[in-house]
Amino acid sequence: MKSELNKRDPNKSKPNKSEYDKSNRISSDQRIIIVFIVLVLAAFAAFVLNLFIGNVSIGIDDVIRILTGISRDTKKINIIMNIRLPRTIMAFILGGALTVAGFLLQTYFSNPIAGPYILGISSGAKMVVAILLIVVARTGFYVRGYMLVLSAFVGAVIATGFIIIISRSVKNMAALLAAGIMIGYICSAVTDFLIAFADDSDIVNLHSWSQGSFSGADMEGAKYCLVIVTISFVLVMLLSKSLDAFRLGESYARSVGVNVRLCRFLIITLSSLLSACVTAFAGPISFIGIAVPFLMREALKSSKPVILIPASFISGAIFCLFSDLLARMLFAPTELNVSAVTSLFGAPLVVFMIVKRHGRSEY
Repeated sequence: MKSELNKRDPNKSKPNKSEYDKSNRISSDQRIIIVFIVLVLAAFAAFVLNLFIGNVSIGIDDVIRILTGISRDTKKINIIMNIRLPRTIMAFILGGALTVAGFLLQTYFSNPIAGPYILGISSGAKMVVAILLIVVARTGFYVRGYMLVLSAFVGAVIATGFIIIISRSVKNMAALLAAGIMIGYICSAVTDFLIAFADDSDIVNLHSWSQGSFSGADMEGAKYCLVIVTISFVLVMLLSKSLDAFRLGESYARSVGVNVRLCRFLIITLSSLLSACVTAFAGPISFIGIAVPFLMREALKSSKPVILIPASFISGAIFCLFSDLLARMLFAPTELNVSAVTSLFGAPLVVFMIVKRHGRSEY
């Protein structure tokens, strides 16, 4: 009897590694599910709040009647359908787009501080859009939404191209980020030079747009954004497996069969397109593309792109919706630029990221 116990006890006392791993996996899965549920609920709440909170008070029941076509109140219908709804849709879509663009750039440069605004990509997009609005529009040519996106994309690609060229010679990430900031200053200087020779009406419109704002949103622009961002998001999700290998280094990515050159090209193209879409319709918006992916990594305790990409998109949309709501209501009827609000909350997070990452040699 004793000998039998001795034979059984060691096996019972041994920890079952597969059961332990399964327990950890279940815990991780539960965390992911909880985070996504919270994000979806917060996104819904932010969307609804942006519709019925404003200078003109409109109740949630009135909003529902307007959206379902029951209401006949012309004034309220105009406020919701022509002002608040397009603005809310744009803030949701573009906030998510900017965060995904930031995630792609962070993966490419293996640095969580990389983002469209910090690297000067938004400034490059702004420069070319300014050329379109000031030089081309002066000839009497009507500028359509897709032209804004195309010109912003060209500017974003130009700025990104310079960053990539510099990154081949400069391996120190601090120096690379400094170079990106300098590129941003150069692009901003060119934009200011153009403004100096612009008409007063062009200066007013360009100044308001260049500070970052959703005040000029309309349904036509929202449709353009929806199509561009949806297609880009699907392509990014299809790229998630390659991104997972790419973040571990180019050598590892090659060893598992990833076409590194194609992956690089797609990362730069998609991040530039998403950044361009944001800049074209809302102007440069700062820090969302840096701070939000960091928050999602901390919340999910995961670096897997297939999880982080949708989580970052939803959380970026939430961040942008609440920032736009604060920009509208904080000092109403005076409206702040949304970039001022995102900087107020995003910049401290970036400082925290830098402090936390100090001394680490890996991403």
